[in-house]
Amino acid sequence: MSISDAVDLLAPSAVMLVGLTAVLGLIIGSFLNVVILRLPRMMALEWERECAEIGAEGGDMAAPVPPEEAPEAHPLSLSHPPSTCPHCGARIAPWDNVPVVSWLLLRGRCRSCKGTISVRYPLIEALTAVLSVIVVWHFGASPEAAAALVLTWGLIALAVIDLDTQLLPDDITQPLLWLGLVLSLFGLFTDSTSAIIGAVSGFMALWLVYHAFRLMTGKEGMGRGDFKLLALFGAWLGWQTLPQIILLAALSGAVIGVGLIAAGRRDASQPMPFGPYLAVAGWIAMMWGTSITDAYLRWSGLAA
Repeated sequence: MSISDAVDLLAPSAVMLVGLTAVLGLIIGSFLNVVILRLPRMMALEWERECAEIGAEGGDMAAPVPPEEAPEAHPLSLSHPPSTCPHCGARIAPWDNVPVVSWLLLRGRCRSCKGTISVRYPLIEALTAVLSVIVVWHFGASPEAAAALVLTWGLIALAVIDLDTQLLPDDITQPLLWLGLVLSLFGLFTDSTSAIIGAVSGFMALWLVYHAFRLMTGKEGMGRGDFKLLALFGAWLGWQTLPQIILLAALSGAVIGVGLIAAGRRDASQPMPFGPYLAVAGWIAMMWGTSITDAYLRWSGLAA
């Protein structure tokens, strides 16, 4: 970014845009906390419901689920029930649910029972706001910025859910993949040909690695959600970015994984989700992938 660009961003209209983006990011971050907490539970309830239906159809194959324990008896969605304290179950009032601010004012405790509220909630809200501001700063007020914000928010949810559960929900990855293909029709980030090839190549690349590892070791080295996440990046950014994303994800995963094992924070035999590293690598490629490639070519002397 040039000095003139920085000066332009300090104009009142730009400051207002950045400020509104930060506020929007905090609000979206609060919603992402709900998605991260509830979507895996909703998926589990759906699996239980499907198993109950299969059991009912199979007769003696499975015992019927008592009505009071049936998944339908515990409705859960992203909007219902309202947010409550995880300790005492007290409903959180709107003025106690202001992103970051309420947590700070309450010193990280429930107003009702004084139970500790995890610092992760304000951290995710703040992270979402910061990354949103970076996106708008980078792309300016443009269709690319709006699309990049949607992808950024989805990646935050996917990364944290994968860290918690080692799941990458289709409810997030598939809509984002299709959105990337649609955006390519308008030339945002890449063209349609590159997007289609990228989606197929991204999926197949990790699919082949998965099956090769399984044949050699008899174990599953990664989840199938990782295939779809890389396909998502191929749809958004084109097949040309996939080697860079894979390399960045593998390097960061190796460095962080070795560091955690050396620090005693993770056992060497414990599975480590790959999705968060893919998410970080893909976001970096979206923001600065071309600059990284150009810098490497100049450093290696391969640039024309």
